[in-house]
Amino acid sequence: MAPPSPIRFIDTALSCTGPFAVSYTDPDQKWLIRKHLISLIQNFPNLSPSVDPFFHDNGSTANLLNVRGYLHVSQSTPPIPINIWLHENYPFMAPLVFVSSDPTFPIHDNHPFVDSSGATASPYLIYWNHPHSNLSDFVRNLVKLFSRDHPFVYLSASTFTHPSLVSKQEALDRLAGRLHYDIAAIRAKTAEEIEGLSALQGEMVKRVGIATSIVLGLDHEKKKLKGRVKELTDEADMLMNWVTFNDPKNVMAVTGEDRMEDVIEAADKKSELVLDQLAADKAMEDLMYELDKAVEQGVVTLQAYIREVRVTAREQFLNRAMLLKLKGPDILHWLH
Repeated sequence: MAPPSPIRFIDTALSCTGPFAVSYTDPDQKWLIRKHLISLIQNFPNLSPSVDPFFHDNGSTANLLNVRGYLHVSQSTPPIPINIWLHENYPFMAPLVFVSSDPTFPIHDNHPFVDSSGATASPYLIYWNHPHSNLSDFVRNLVKLFSRDHPFVYLSASTFTHPSLVSKQEALDRLAGRLHYDIAAIRAKTAEEIEGLSALQGEMVKRVGIATSIVLGLDHEKKKLKGRVKELTDEADMLMNWVTFNDPKNVMAVTGEDRMEDVIEAADKKSELVLDQLAADKAMEDLMYELDKAVEQGVVTLQAYIREVRVTAREQFLNRAMLLKLKGPDILHWLH
């Protein structure tokens, strides 16, 4: 037995009662649905009607009329399987449209009008307005959209690069497509910039850690130097007390001056020369330390500081060379 014609199928579905009745109750609504479906099937014979349960996102189920088949947008592209469901409140609510795919032709993951699940949301559907909107005009509009921007990934997406005199609806479609790709490009660029800023943030955190470690190290060195200064001060006091107690000539008491060079005498001429060289080395170390403080306080310019340090370093080099000549390498531990 031959299957019923599409028109007869639609009439039977709309008049059916009982558990298999469709979810359209108003007679005027059924008459509009019949009119729109018949017009659609006559204009697009590849689409055929059916009645199936539809599961909404909120969990409710409705028995809805739908048409399914293939849209042929050009001879050089594969046909597009499509399923159009008529909502319970059609034609006041836009139809629910889905594009099907298979492993050979997956849906483009960045298509402006079809998401990865196949749900379609073209401007015509978004701005659906009864009685100006209908199924036949919608499918014609969808064919134009897909001819310019095919939903399958085997073709690169087009950005509507052939402007011409077009209708208001087609101009809206082109604008929506361009906005979609512009937004996608901006998002990609923004993600790249965020990634770069994140890497920079990580580098800055790393540098902060290094700087903190250096500051802590300098603080530790400062504490060590303070401790060493205190040790040297204590040793100097001990030495001064010893000299005061053991100096037979009582030089300080007689002269009233701190004349350590008169208190401590060298054993011979060579030892006296070594003492003089050691004293000169310490004096040059003190000079460079004071120069450092003067630069930090802004008393001495950087150019003057560099010039004086170079002269002092040259004299210190010659002085230490003389010490090495007089006492040998063992003298170096006295210089630290």
